[in-house]
Amino acid sequence: MKRLNPLTFVVQFLIGTDTFLVAPLLPPADRTLREPRQPCGWMISAYAIGYCVTALFSGPMSDRFDRKHVLCIGMLGFSLATTACGIAWSFPSMIALRFLAGVMAAIGSPQVWAAIPQLVPKNYVVKAMAAPTLGLTVAQIAGVPIGSFLATRSTSDPFYAVGTVSLLATIALSIWFPSVKPTGEHSHLSQQYMTLLHTRHALPRFAAYLVFQTGNFAVMSFIATWLSKDFQLNTQGIGMVMIALGAGNTLGALIGPRIVGHIGQWPVLFLSMGGYVIAYLLLPLGTVLAIPVMILTCTYFIGGVLFPVFMNLLQSLTTTARGTVSALANVLMYLGSTIAGIIGGPLLSTLPGFWSISILATITTIGSALLWKHSTQ
Repeated sequence: MKRLNPLTFVVQFLIGTDTFLVAPLLPPADRTLREPRQPCGWMISAYAIGYCVTALFSGPMSDRFDRKHVLCIGMLGFSLATTACGIAWSFPSMIALRFLAGVMAAIGSPQVWAAIPQLVPKNYVVKAMAAPTLGLTVAQIAGVPIGSFLATRSTSDPFYAVGTVSLLATIALSIWFPSVKPTGEHSHLSQQYMTLLHTRHALPRFAAYLVFQTGNFAVMSFIATWLSKDFQLNTQGIGMVMIALGAGNTLGALIGPRIVGHIGQWPVLFLSMGGYVIAYLLLPLGTVLAIPVMILTCTYFIGGVLFPVFMNLLQSLTTTARGTVSALANVLMYLGSTIAGIIGGPLLSTLPGFWSISILATITTIGSALLWKHSTQ
């Protein structure tokens, strides 16, 4: 069991890194694939679409099998698909392989969150979930620099590197990851979702998660635009700010379990929501760059503390459909990101500075807190 934390960290780090390392590869990919008119941004979108579509099906189905086997199959497919991206010979082949990588990631990744509550005593679940949270956080910090560094010789090298390490991780999982026997019933896919959503507290908790992620991603998605426009930061400066924010998130993930252990997960959740509201209202008032950076670092710290709490509260809804919970949570996160992207752009130009996004995030945070409160009744 001592190996559980390193293994779950590595899985989420690799899957997260694969997502973020693509960003610096887009301009050279245009040239390498000889399709300058094609939107190579679809390299990111294809992965996300593959992940979301597959997660809806793979989550419920994984509840019927040993999670170790599903995780290993997903990671093996992910490693092969990612490596194959390095030898993509055309734009359509790259998009197809990125889609396949997203499919395999959706098979493997949810098993981490679903397996932890089955492998770890109840009092240690939040602490154990901090490890994969930390993996995602470090991936956010390291993904772009890793992609840029590995791509100095060839745009194929990042895919080869992540694919190779993922294959090694798959071997490690097959040896050391504990077996997690199935607990789900062999019911129809739609019935599994209906059963889960009719579980007591399920609807308000999933709704709270979606509402929160909408505001959260609105802030995350438009930070760089705001800093560039109002503080004249260049790409390098924005990168340094993002590293600082990632460091705050990492620190939160590291010490969050201790905080939860001392005061409990519900007090942590509501105190965190209060902290978010205060931070969002203060954020647009910063006229010197250091002020918004400090405030944003605090919000990222809160996020590092809060995310394992969210996942634990969602996983506690059921003991037989944890894969379904993980998959639905992932889909709602992507949906929140999509909604934020659609409404955030027009909102950003309606009020000076960052006020419109801050107001949106404040409203969604308060709404989410009320829904979480409703789920306790």
